[in-house]
Amino acid sequence: MKGFPSSTQQIPVVRDVPRHVAIIMDGNGRWATTRRLPRVAGHAKGVEAVRTVVEACARRGVEYLTLFAFSSENWRRPAEEVSLLMRLFVNALEREVAQLSDNGIRLCVVGDLSAFERRLRELIASAIERTAGNTRMTLTIAANYGGRWDIVQAMRRLLAKRPEIANDPELITEEALAPHLAMAYAPEPDLFVRTGGEQRISNFLLWQLAYSEFYFTDAFWPDFDARALDDAIASYRNRERRFGRTSAQVATSA
Repeated sequence: MKGFPSSTQQIPVVRDVPRHVAIIMDGNGRWATTRRLPRVAGHAKGVEAVRTVVEACARRGVEYLTLFAFSSENWRRPAEEVSLLMRLFVNALEREVAQLSDNGIRLCVVGDLSAFERRLRELIASAIERTAGNTRMTLTIAANYGGRWDIVQAMRRLLAKRPEIANDPELITEEALAPHLAMAYAPEPDLFVRTGGEQRISNFLLWQLAYSEFYFTDAFWPDFDARALDDAIASYRNRERRFGRTSAQVATSA
């Protein structure tokens, strides 16, 4: 990846605080259902949790935070819920970008944005441009994103740039493909978190999660706060990150 080591090619530097945290924010609807509230209430509360976790990550020294907001498979949900999610996305961009910029946070959005309405695409482009120079933390929102889509689009971009590869497959390498992935600007996630009790990655960052540490919690996303983030980071600190080595080798290198 551009400027960052691949965990399958080099051994990344291991830190007490994960440099990159990736989260599947699951459980908004179930949070609402358990309270006999409409699902819209859960999604609205989930937006508040995003604000809390962004602030907490920035304070703890996390450099990259990636949130899975809307998958390429989420279009299968009821049309009314999809429409609501789009409105929440628009509202969040209208309200939150100024604060992100003031706090030195860069915003990126990855995914197939062509499926979104023009107003949403314009807000995304404006937010990305407005925060492009910020360096405190990079917040990435994955929207209409899928890990398989990412790998396919990376291959298409590679072939467009180097058409000779089509006739010489041996030229297809990890180093050649990685710069064309949607998140080539970020290191691979150190810590992957999924809320809501499910224990799968749901087509999220298939390439990038190769050596991430996984943390699953039963807490629904609206209940995931700074303390819950600290629990996830504490679990991460207790992991032995071997990257294919033995424990003895890890101890010697330390």
